[in-house]
Amino acid sequence: MAGVSDAAPRRAVTFDFGQTLAELDPLLLAARVAERGVEVEPARLEQATAAAWEAYALAKSRGRIARAAWAAFMSSLLEGAGVAPTAAGELAEWLFDEQPARNLWRRPVPGMIEVARALAASGVPIGILSNSEGRLRALVAELGWSETFGVVADSGVLGFEKPDRRIFEWTARELGVPVGALVHVGDVWEADVEGALAVGATALWLGGDDRALPPRVVRVRDAAATRAALVDLGFLGRAAPC
Repeated sequence: MAGVSDAAPRRAVTFDFGQTLAELDPLLLAARVAERGVEVEPARLEQATAAAWEAYALAKSRGRIARAAWAAFMSSLLEGAGVAPTAAGELAEWLFDEQPARNLWRRPVPGMIEVARALAASGVPIGILSNSEGRLRALVAELGWSETFGVVADSGVLGFEKPDRRIFEWTARELGVPVGALVHVGDVWEADVEGALAVGATALWLGGDDRALPPRVVRVRDAAATRAALVDLGFLGRAAPC
């Protein structure tokens, strides 16, 4: 696809946060539940992650939001790692309340912040668009990413979350582009892809299954594929480093 000309409409790129820019840290999660007297192996948490995200996607497809959707993910994750269902549910509720103080999503996804920095260096408006708990901007600062992301759409602050069109519209306004000019990078079909499509935006679906894709959706497996897709969309030059 040809690059964007000077006369082309201004476009922007947004990134989901969890599992897109930063992954759940299983070592931190294991340490947190140990505070409540529950021992779990970080390796088992890693193994249970895929099924937990399936539980989250199912919860979103059924209209569950915020705490309820988050608890579906966390309960599934803990149960998959060997925690009894009742204890897993109780821990999920406690961990949700603890998220503002100690966010569990803080392990950078390899290569993704470099993609974002390459976009920023090229003058592309970029932001974070995430279903979070209200203190995402503080976590972004803690990770040293504030200079890269001037716009942070945190559902816990705004009061609406993906796939609600309002969070995409708010982010587009802050970035100074029409909402249909967004290219959104995210991992959850029900939140990221369906939300982007509903406002006429383009979605880069990170990971995911092998389903047939509708127009305006590109499947990407990792940071390198994300960068390649952004090159094809005209955001980055082919010779630019990741």
